Amino acid sequence: MTELETTIQYQFKNPALLQVALTHTSFANEAKTKIDNNERLEFLGDSVLSIVVADYLFHQGQQLPEGELTRKRASLVCEAALCGFANDIQLGQYLRLGKGEEMSGGRGRASILSDAFEALIAAIYLDGGLEAARGFILPFVCAGAKAEDDYKTRLQEVVQQNPEERVRYVLTSEAGPDHNKTFTVEVHLNSNCIGKGVGHTKKLAEQHAAKQALVLMGLEKDD
Repeated sequence: MTELETTIQYQFKNPALLQVALTHTSFANEAKTKIDNNERLEFLGDSVLSIVVADYLFHQGQQLPEGELTRKRASLVCEAALCGFANDIQLGQYLRLGKGEEMSGGRGRASILSDAFEALIAAIYLDGGLEAARGFILPFVCAGAKAEDDYKTRLQEVVQQNPEERVRYVLTSEAGPDHNKTFTVEVHLNSNCIGKGVGHTKKLAEQHAAKQALVLMGLEKDD
């Protein structure tokens, strides 16, 4: 197994599919012979991801109206979320990029990472079927849904009990290379900082900040 296969806990029967999923158009364009890039896989992966997420939310949120299900699905399949998922498995370091894209920080570019994550989903789907793809996708989706439901949403519900209170998230710092940045976010209640969070995406840092605020309020246990 390759290092990436070990990380994602899936071994390809057809390794060529994985290679294509990791091949950006810039690499294919610079190749001396014609090779496939991951754009077609990205197209397929987007649809596979959508059906898996929709099915998960439909069965897990049986009391939720259509509008809320749509919002939740959008939050889990947006570029920022997929970039975060890609960073969780350090997908950027395995990509095959052209020299220009490499020099301009392509390994950390959200659009490239999110597209590659969708291409990887499609490669798994073609290699092992829908259940294999579902097994790969769901841990990311469950973690994202749990974070949203348990922390930011919960904090907002608490604050909304007093119409005069306002919550906002403030990015205070970011550090590290483009492919492995660390963000620090504070959550403010009116003018007071009530929590601080750190994560490899802004969204994750906000979730950690919201959790710390809930701990401060006595509504969540500290790990």
